[in-house]
Amino acid sequence: MPATMEVKCTDGDCELDMFELHYTYDMPDDTTVADFVCPYCQGDDCLEEIEL
Repeated sequence: MPATMEVKCTDGDCELDMFELHYTYDMPDDTTVADFVCPYCQGDDCLEEIEL
């Protein structure tokens, strides 16, 4: 099964609580949360992976 990643936005002005990334087997193994931007506020340094 392809990997998933739960992410939260830490920007205090952003209304997005959390979201989940689902990606395919074709995604490079070294992909991290730093490779994405917040889909709501477009911040690129405010995302943090939620560790379960």
